[in-house]
Amino acid sequence: MKINDVLRGKGNEVVTISPQATVTELLALLAEHNIGAVVVSADGSSVDGIVSERDIVRLWNGTPDAGDVRVNAIMTAEVHTGTPDDLIDNMMRLMTDRRIRHVPIVVDGALTGLVSIGDVVKSRIGELEFEKEQLSNYISS
Repeated sequence: MKINDVLRGKGNEVVTISPQATVTELLALLAEHNIGAVVVSADGSSVDGIVSERDIVRLWNGTPDAGDVRVNAIMTAEVHTGTPDDLIDNMMRLMTDRRIRHVPIVVDGALTGLVSIGDVVKSRIGELEFEKEQLSNYISS
């Protein structure tokens, strides 16, 4: 199974935020969409960075006026991306090895989706349940 299959099921909508937005704006965006990470993009298509709840927690711990800090000051600038043709198993390996929970999906330099570790695990569980069902049917026939 490929990442494209995951995106077909969940959709390609990606919430982005400007690098110049404040952490207060970021918090509102995360709450509005009930998400844990946002792709940082100056134009809504490029991937300039990624910022998550974890980044906010690190900032908030001891930073006065943390809400006024710009997103580009706390974002991860070195972003690992994937493509729709990547295999689910390879994406799981990337997420595990790099200890990341969100991977932007890019085609020809343009942002086309975002997958989370939850999306990938849900997909893999679906594959395993299907295989189990097929084996049960084979054995009982």
